[in-house]
Amino acid sequence: MKDIKIMVAAHKQYRMPDDAMYLPVHVGAALSHGDALQGMQRDDAGDNISAKNRSYCELTAVYWAWKNLRSDYIGLAHYRRHFSGRLFGAKFNKILTGSRADKLLADCKVLLPKKRRYYIETNYQQYVHAHHSEGIMLAREVIDELCPDYLLSFDKVMGQRSGHRFNMFVMRRDIFDKYCTWLFAVLFTVESRLDISMWNETEQRVYGYLAERLLDVWLTKNAVAYRDIPYMFMENQHWCSKIIKFLKRKFSSKQQ
Repeated sequence: MKDIKIMVAAHKQYRMPDDAMYLPVHVGAALSHGDALQGMQRDDAGDNISAKNRSYCELTAVYWAWKNLRSDYIGLAHYRRHFSGRLFGAKFNKILTGSRADKLLADCKVLLPKKRRYYIETNYQQYVHAHHSEGIMLAREVIDELCPDYLLSFDKVMGQRSGHRFNMFVMRRDIFDKYCTWLFAVLFTVESRLDISMWNETEQRVYGYLAERLLDVWLTKNAVAYRDIPYMFMENQHWCSKIIKFLKRKFSSKQQ
């Protein structure tokens, strides 16, 4: 069996998978005033950015793992959203197990959640209709300055109509290291130039939102092979409401 650790990012007590592959992580632990979540690894141990959780979201767990966790494969899931162990089209659904992950990683280095498709707009259009445009525009500017060889991949991904979301992944350690080195260099530079003090609580999660888009940029530029697998929600999703909100943002937004 491969040494695989998939962190489960959580900010409250919740049922967790009963599988040794999973490591529940209390994200934003530095902001919890000393209150620990039972049975969870705190993300404010060792080298960490736990105090940035309100704007970096689950990325505080990613950073913690990058600096402190030593496993051959490292991944991230969410307490309410997990990789599924079923095959496409299968009716039976359950959370991905360690033995299943071991088999999937036998012929690939990276596992990702099935892409989200927008159909009627590009990744860039979807972002600026849903969020403040300053974040994604500044990310492009920073990439052009720090690593201009990534710019073509950035523009290509932004022009596509689908992408991997949720910052979920399982990566071989060496790939994970390279990805995090690039990702946090870009995000920290954007953070140093972007004033979000007047943004609402949702929009202040900007670095988590940006990372969702930057993952595909990094994968594209480095031609990293991956395998998409299904994901599942632990709670009911109000899809009709989400679709209506998506369409309203699309046709009522003044941002271009």
